Amino acid sequence: MPDEPSVTVIVLNWNGRELLKDCLGSLEKVEYENFNVLVVDNGSMDDSVEYVKLSFPNFDILELDNNLGFAAGNNLGFDVAKNKNAEFVIFLNNDTIVDKNFIKPLLAPFEDISVGQTVPKILYADDEEKIWYAGGIVNLWTGNIFHQGIREYDSERFNQSKITDYATGCCFCMKVSDYEGLNGFDESFSMYGEDVDLSLRIRKSGKNIFFVPESKIYHKVSASIGGAFSLKKMKRKLGGLFRIYNKHATLVQWMLVILFSPYLVLTYFIKYFRLRFFTR
Repeated sequence: MPDEPSVTVIVLNWNGRELLKDCLGSLEKVEYENFNVLVVDNGSMDDSVEYVKLSFPNFDILELDNNLGFAAGNNLGFDVAKNKNAEFVIFLNNDTIVDKNFIKPLLAPFEDISVGQTVPKILYADDEEKIWYAGGIVNLWTGNIFHQGIREYDSERFNQSKITDYATGCCFCMKVSDYEGLNGFDESFSMYGEDVDLSLRIRKSGKNIFFVPESKIYHKVSASIGGAFSLKKMKRKLGGLFRIYNKHATLVQWMLVILFSPYLVLTYFIKYFRLRFFTR
């Protein structure tokens, strides 16, 4: 429809050929007329580029020579979307499957000028009745940054739209003008924390992050870094957390996180072992 805002969905990929079939296949079925898909390939060596060109010829692809990381790869994709006059951009992990109606609900809240970012309900791809993300909490006094509802069964209490603390980088939507005004992802982050940092900057600009449960996607959790219980993932998250503190915490908050950092690290590793060995 000509009156629909133009949307570019950016899918960042690195050696994810096996994931792209489901992700891009689901995007082919999306019921929204005025959108295009841009696959940003971060120097893959598994023939991902050739696969996309052959199997999804209607999708655009940006080929990068090297793996520039999450932030830089997405920022370069955004530059392409901006130059093609997109009004909105949706960043989407390649290890996801989208509902065919996921775009329109993400756009609706932007009728309120106080909304700077929207994020869908995200469920586990291998257990579609369980929540992976239904809002995000950031507490710089305690060092707690976590998804609401994670590993809980979906229910009516997760069906309420609301303002939330941060949007996960797995999938979110922004106006192109807002993303450009904030200079996009901070490329000094080394995977994990970029999304929280962006949301905190959105909030500092006076705008809100809005959780939209009417929009749904399904996540093959952490398929790119060893699964949901990856020790490497936990270490990277801790590194991202300290960078977030370096940018956003007050002096008192920073002192508290240093004081309690041994407890914080211990908590992360207890969580890792609990999830790894004692949950199903």
